[in-house]
Amino acid sequence: MISLCLALCTGLDAQNKALDNNTLDKLRESYKPGASDKALRNALNTGSIGTLAANADNMAMPDTHFSDRVRTKGITDQKRSGRCWLFTGLNVLRAAAIDAHDLGDFQFSQSYCFFYDQLEKSNLFLQAIIDTRALPLDDRKVDWLLSNPIGDGGTFTGVANLVLKYGVVPADVMPESFIANSTSDFNSIMKKLLRQDALKLREAKNDKAAYRLKEQMLEEIYKLLCQCIGQPPLEFEWTRYNSKGEKVSCKKYTPQEFYQEFVGWDLNNNYVMLMNDPAREYYKLYEIEYDRHLYDGDNWLYLNLPIDRIKEMAIASIKDNKAMYFSCDVAKFLNRTKGTLDLANFDYESLLGIELTMDKKQRIVTHDSGSSHAMTLIAVDINDEGKSTKWMVENSWGAASGYKGNLIMTDEWFDEYMFRLVVEKQYVPEDLLPYLEQKAIQLPAWDPMFLGEE
Repeated sequence: MISLCLALCTGLDAQNKALDNNTLDKLRESYKPGASDKALRNALNTGSIGTLAANADNMAMPDTHFSDRVRTKGITDQKRSGRCWLFTGLNVLRAAAIDAHDLGDFQFSQSYCFFYDQLEKSNLFLQAIIDTRALPLDDRKVDWLLSNPIGDGGTFTGVANLVLKYGVVPADVMPESFIANSTSDFNSIMKKLLRQDALKLREAKNDKAAYRLKEQMLEEIYKLLCQCIGQPPLEFEWTRYNSKGEKVSCKKYTPQEFYQEFVGWDLNNNYVMLMNDPAREYYKLYEIEYDRHLYDGDNWLYLNLPIDRIKEMAIASIKDNKAMYFSCDVAKFLNRTKGTLDLANFDYESLLGIELTMDKKQRIVTHDSGSSHAMTLIAVDINDEGKSTKWMVENSWGAASGYKGNLIMTDEWFDEYMFRLVVEKQYVPEDLLPYLEQKAIQLPAWDPMFLGEE
């Protein structure tokens, strides 16, 4: 009797696990298309799901008035690169510099910082390979390192560490190169080169030999970066003009001197990184291993908070004319033509006859949603009851994209797809300050929240 039961159960398991002919026959029988199914099939044969799912009841442009807005000037364009994190971080600094020093059409050089970002990330990877030489290739950490040797994405922590170490220069001192604007091929070559170097480092006889190899590898990478992006200046002369186009001064600077004169903020200590991740406990401090740009830099360190607490600080900052580094899952419900992020922009369920029921926590743990793009938060609209109704970010996709280069999001979309915000400590309420002093919980590099903004 027991053996018969086991045989029946085994047969049932095998039948349920595989797509056998019986199951396939049932599936074919279950599909009985009617006229509406045929019409939908015809539509989907010639048009994209995104186009067909556009909600006709939500086509009007929303009100573009905002009760509170940071003073900014000009829209940047990251072109075909994943450097949104860098553009966003420098745009936060740019808004402050323009406002404080009456600058005209001014930008910091993204290429200057990107050069050192790629050099530092290369060193971070190569040193991590040396540090893990004793582990087997199939160890999860080693496997993750080889899967992610380098990229052009990043976070605000990278901006802070790079700027404080290397300073900044104006855009006209180190202009954008073609490769900085279009990084796909360059990324592929860098990854291939670093993986090749990793194998050599793992085969080195000892650490001393590995370090000699690393030095040679970094020389090769430095030369490659100079050829592709340009060599960063150690000193430069810059003529300053005010917003009226009048010459103010002409002076020599080092990049560090330029940063101190025109910004001078302590980015490592005066800012707080916030996250809304309902998949983890709130009011806890977290950091992610290897989620940094410099080997001697800082991992991404954040305080996880409910969304309403984050909104408090965002509103306080905007009201005080301070732009913020903001990141989100930008591709979800984005109407590129209008430049709006709105849960009502698309109705996939009615179009396809399905139900999409996951909440934010479920989307995170299943890797369906995560922080994918950084922008500069500059505006909020607050109604008569004191509640936020919509927000606006300055994007880095060029002035012709979205709404005059910006994106407008509903408050409901903010709740569902906003992830990261960086605010000055002065806007953090007193009751939250003790949480910043707790020991951070370290998460592994393969955590869903590692995702770098691109």
